[in-house]
Amino acid sequence: MSLGSFVLLFVTGLCMAVANLLMKHGISQNGGFEVSFLGLRKLVQQPAIVAGFLLSGFAAIMWFRILSTQKVSTCYPLFVSLTYMLITLGAFYFFHETISVQKLVGLGIIVLGIVAVACG
Repeated sequence: MSLGSFVLLFVTGLCMAVANLLMKHGISQNGGFEVSFLGLRKLVQQPAIVAGFLLSGFAAIMWFRILSTQKVSTCYPLFVSLTYMLITLGAFYFFHETISVQKLVGLGIIVLGIVAVACG
C-alpha cells in the first residue's frame, strides 16, 4: 500500500470515527433514542446527527475509491482497526469515557497490527 493510499484510508477512518462521535453526541443531546417514528423525527432534527450522517456518506465515497484501487484483505482490516482506535480515543477525550489498562494494551496491539498490515 502506497503512502497516498494509506493517507486516504486514514482520512476515511477519521471521517467515520468523527461521524460516529457526532451521532453519539446527537443521541445524548436528544436524551436517547426511542425506536418509533417520533423518536426518529426528533433524532434527525439534531444537527450533530445530520452532520454525522453526511460525514458517513462522504467516508463511504472515499471507501469506494479505496476498494477500487486496493486489496480488500489489506484495506478492510486497516480501516476497521484505525476506526476502532480513533473512536476509542475520541470517546475518552470528548465523552470522558475511561480507558482501562487492558484496553490500552489492546490499542497498542492494534497499532502494531496496523503497522504490520500496512507495511506487509
